[in-house]
Amino acid sequence: MTIAQQMLAELQQEAVATRLTLAAVPMDNQDWKPHEKSMPLGALAKHVAEIYGWPKETVVYDELDFSKGDYTPKVAETTADLLALFDKCLETATTILSTTTDEEMHKPWTMRNGDMVYFTMPKMQVMRTWVLNHSVHHRAQLGVYLRLLGIAVPSTYGPTADQQ
Repeated sequence: MTIAQQMLAELQQEAVATRLTLAAVPMDNQDWKPHEKSMPLGALAKHVAEIYGWPKETVVYDELDFSKGDYTPKVAETTADLLALFDKCLETATTILSTTTDEEMHKPWTMRNGDMVYFTMPKMQVMRTWVLNHSVHHRAQLGVYLRLLGIAVPSTYGPTADQQ
């Protein structure tokens, strides 16, 4: 099993809990946030869904340069839209990671904004930190948002207080 296939297995395992969490997000309340400095619920949920598409940027390319980007935030007006976005991103990640070689995963990858380099590290490390860990971090944030909105928090690694 290649490094990418191992990471794909982990991404798919985490995707089960992530999809459950995204399915609980009330997209009719997208602008809600727990604090003025917090990201709005809808933006956070879309961010979580989009992270699952980041293996494309991480593995297919050797850098992400924000100064050259033409990123347009994804639109998801309903929970169904949000889940469709997530499913599409996961499908793309699955296709890419299924065929990525260990040699590719050892290559350096850089995140920059023009001349400002944020970091350079092997693609396998970027997958671990910037994709996998990042997605778990923001999924947990969504769980807190759900709790504060009085919505049952789905299971991630075992039953939640809502399921006991």
